[in-house]
Amino acid sequence: MSEKDITIKRDGLNLAAKISVPETDKYDVAILAYGFVGMMDPKVNDLLPVLAEKLQEKGIATVRFDFNGHGLSEGPLDNMSIYNELEDYHAVLQYVFDNFKGLDHLYLVGHSQGGVLSSMMAGFYPDKVDKLVIMSPAATLVDDAKIGTCMGIDYDPNNIPEKLDFKDFKLNDWYFRTAKFVNNYDVAQAFRGPVLALHGENDKVVNNYASRHYQAIFDNCEFHLIPESDHGLHQNRDEVYKRVVEFLTK
Repeated sequence: MSEKDITIKRDGLNLAAKISVPETDKYDVAILAYGFVGMMDPKVNDLLPVLAEKLQEKGIATVRFDFNGHGLSEGPLDNMSIYNELEDYHAVLQYVFDNFKGLDHLYLVGHSQGGVLSSMMAGFYPDKVDKLVIMSPAATLVDDAKIGTCMGIDYDPNNIPEKLDFKDFKLNDWYFRTAKFVNNYDVAQAFRGPVLALHGENDKVVNNYASRHYQAIFDNCEFHLIPESDHGLHQNRDEVYKRVVEFLTK
């Protein structure tokens, strides 16, 4: 299977996506969601592109996409928020429902902030999603917003600046004002299917407490710390691929 580029529309925006569909009557579909300012360009992060290839080798259809303002998708990056990225994710999900006629089982896979979004989408669609994979899920973003810190940048949570400067990009205050109140765990726990949670043992960005909390709220959650690995799961990545592929194909 080879990927092809498509465009998915959401409220007047064009979202860039890559899909791969096997030539069979029935197939499973995995949607892969990127994290905080992540994008499909493999030069930025090759975790999801390689994982997509490995899933395709097993006959699983894949969908990867750039959230609004990221990579090749339209929209200003500084307007990014959990809420409009959920709208993006919903548009992608609806595209799958409308166009993947051979859809048998649906899997959601997310890394970092994409893991939080995937867990919430699974909670919104517990009747449609069959399995969930969360890798280094950045659920601590809620507590971080309450105390005023994000990716090593500190600010006053009671006097949030109009824009927060991360050098390579800026974010409007809307992201931080709303992040305080994201009820990600409450939404996620509506999902009752199998969950795989992976977290880097040496993750300095998101404490593995986030994955442990997910394990506590889900009925059926398999949790693994990846030895010596960081937030991007760069170390012992073969174990990451092996666990995800086996979880989705067993």
